[in-house]
Amino acid sequence: MREPVHKAIRKVWRDGVFSDGARLIPEETPLALTYNGGTYAVMMGSPEDLGDFAVGFSLSEGIVQSADEIETLDIVELDGGIELRMWLGPDKAERIAERRRNIAGPTGCGLCGLDSISEAVRPAAVVPAGRVFSPREIMTAVAAVAPLQEINHQTRAVHAAAFWTAARASWRCARTSAATMHWTSSPARWPAT
Repeated sequence: MREPVHKAIRKVWRDGVFSDGARLIPEETPLALTYNGGTYAVMMGSPEDLGDFAVGFSLSEGIVQSADEIETLDIVELDGGIELRMWLGPDKAERIAERRRNIAGPTGCGLCGLDSISEAVRPAAVVPAGRVFSPREIMTAVAAVAPLQEINHQTRAVHAAAFWTAARASWRCARTSAATMHWTSSPARWPAT
């Protein structure tokens, strides 16, 4: 599998002088998300934690309501990128066809390539009443995620997303990538284990 960070040699012009150096750069790789043999979307993302990305994308797109609905997930490295091959039960094929993208490379907001306005402005999922967080809990959570952003510490060029476990006052998992927006779009649907 590709490394999520690589070193790039650079020249810097500062104070009228060139200097040589190196900088760590995040790897962004084409990621094709496929369902039942058909490509749904192609995005750029860090080649790390790809299983989590595939599940989170599937949840936030509404393709599945639970990670258990993904029968198999294979991560296949190809010459030009990585394919995240998911197989779902036949009952999910209809939802995939409704929301299939028209173009590769949708942006993090999830709107590029949709073929209808109704899909772009679909109602947000109703999140049942649940836990209310105090401002202190929110600030504790925000402060606690920074040390978990390993690739961002190296490159200062990517963002992270994570799931807060209030009972433990800790992050359950954290992922760093330019593509993390999709796998955290629907935290209410993320498995509770």
